[in-house]
Amino acid sequence: MSRLSPALDAELRSNAPIVFGAIAIDMPEGRLGLLDGAGSLTFAGRTFVGEDPVFGVLSEVENLTDGGSDDAPAFGMTLLTGSDAAAATLAAPAMQGSPVLVWIGAVDRISGLPIDPELIFTGELDVPKLTSDTQGRRLDYEVVSVFERLFEGDESARLSSGHHRSLFPNEAGLDFVTGVTEPVYWGVAGNPSSVTTYPGGGYGGGGGDYGGREAEVAR
Repeated sequence: MSRLSPALDAELRSNAPIVFGAIAIDMPEGRLGLLDGAGSLTFAGRTFVGEDPVFGVLSEVENLTDGGSDDAPAFGMTLLTGSDAAAATLAAPAMQGSPVLVWIGAVDRISGLPIDPELIFTGELDVPKLTSDTQGRRLDYEVVSVFERLFEGDESARLSSGHHRSLFPNEAGLDFVTGVTEPVYWGVAGNPSSVTTYPGGGYGGGGGDYGGREAEVAR
């Protein structure tokens, strides 16, 4: 069964539908919405244009991949910017991690309105590659799925109140932990017990029968 709405599914099955792709980028400076063709469309509370007066046009979009093994879904896209300032803004370090949304849809021939655009990808910008030559400026971006963050390592994890608070701001379970004199190793052998056990024989006299027990002696 199709995941698309009945209206969009029917339009795509018709003769010569007007199909479009739309990409939205939530930049630190504001929203950018681009179409893979000319014109302008408004939906999902956003406006998408074929050419943005500041940031240029969407030149290429690679096929979306589902990912597999240790790879998250991702695709590449290319923007052609109209100025050095726009290229510098789009390639700035602050852009990395900006949310990216991708829709596919069709346009009604009579009204010119989009027909139930389908959101097919949610991700974020990765590292850009800026190329400038006599033909102009070309910004290649890798767009990765939000699931990419599941592959991030935990090398910075610490058994401390500061790190715990960075993950759970309102959880104070480690705030008043004191007197930890030995390191606590996570995931590896290396945190020996502070208690040594000795197989015991009989301890006669004075008390009860301790034969066959193990005596625990603290270090």
